[in-house]
Amino acid sequence: MRILIVTDAWEPQVNGVVRTLQATIGELREAGHEVGVISPDLFRSIPCPTYGEIRLAFAGRRAVGKRIRAFAPHAIHISTEGPLGLAARRWCLANDFPFTTAYHTRFPEYVAARFPVSPAFVWRFIRWFHRPARHIMVATRSLARELADQGLTQTMMWERGVDHALFREDREPLAAFDGLVRPIQLYVGRVAVEKNIEAFLDTREPGTKVVVGGGPALADLQARYPEAVFLGKLSGEKLAAAYAGADVFVFPSRTDTFGLVVIEALSCGTPVAAYPVPGPGDIVRDGAGALDDDLDKAIADALACRRADAAALGARYSWPNCTAQFLKALTFVPEGRAAEGAFGTAALPA
Repeated sequence: MRILIVTDAWEPQVNGVVRTLQATIGELREAGHEVGVISPDLFRSIPCPTYGEIRLAFAGRRAVGKRIRAFAPHAIHISTEGPLGLAARRWCLANDFPFTTAYHTRFPEYVAARFPVSPAFVWRFIRWFHRPARHIMVATRSLARELADQGLTQTMMWERGVDHALFREDREPLAAFDGLVRPIQLYVGRVAVEKNIEAFLDTREPGTKVVVGGGPALADLQARYPEAVFLGKLSGEKLAAAYAGADVFVFPSRTDTFGLVVIEALSCGTPVAAYPVPGPGDIVRDGAGALDDDLDKAIADALACRRADAAALGARYSWPNCTAQFLKALTFVPEGRAAEGAFGTAALPA
């Protein structure tokens, strides 16, 4: 099958959306599917206000449609609600081409954390954008319920995965942890206002708080919390060593739809402390961590959990399973279309 993915979030960004797409595309190609990507690097673009790592492409329906026709996909997946997603959506509707979307970010809460905009107003846009999709892919059942409450009932599961060869519990702790007062309480992710990192840094549990990641709020948090350890961005084996060397992983976000870092930490045997909200609330169970509206209590309870239970829960998530769910959401694609090409022998639509 030729699958085209349209996304406003793409390399060199490092976030859950990009990493999920990269891993899924790799699995799809390994299984023999041909995958194309329409992303901001193909067009002129400007930085997104308040999130400069995201590029907003100058591309309308005609420019995006030209690339869609050139690839001649059997299926189109629109991953994001940005300029490229909007252009692809317009092209699909104009040409009666079915498509899927994904709800990666809880935009009403995300926007409300940055701008004086009512979440109800943003929900109007979310409903409008996703309503024509044949399926809306979501990472958790709580998100499916949340969208159903908004009248969007065509959801299908698309969970996340872990590279278990990299993220495993037998890793040696990160060398930077040597000499730090335990328990080491770790946060990994973008350092930005919507991640609610202050809630973690304001907790009173003894030990050392460690922040891994970069972002626009980094300098401010470093100045305000000099007792915390900020290690900047880590990747690969160093990131895995940070997870494995921590005593508890703290996930203070209330707006993430899943939290890829949560299952990476679990796979390294590190219990998770979080708020009981969608995302971590769908993942953390079976003694692998603790959820509480009092983050201090969640941390204390998670520290009492067994690392083996955390690792066992993390082992349930894999990229092959994630990709199988992605393909299941495309089963509406007619066999004839998949066999003969997206447009058969007829002239390609404009």
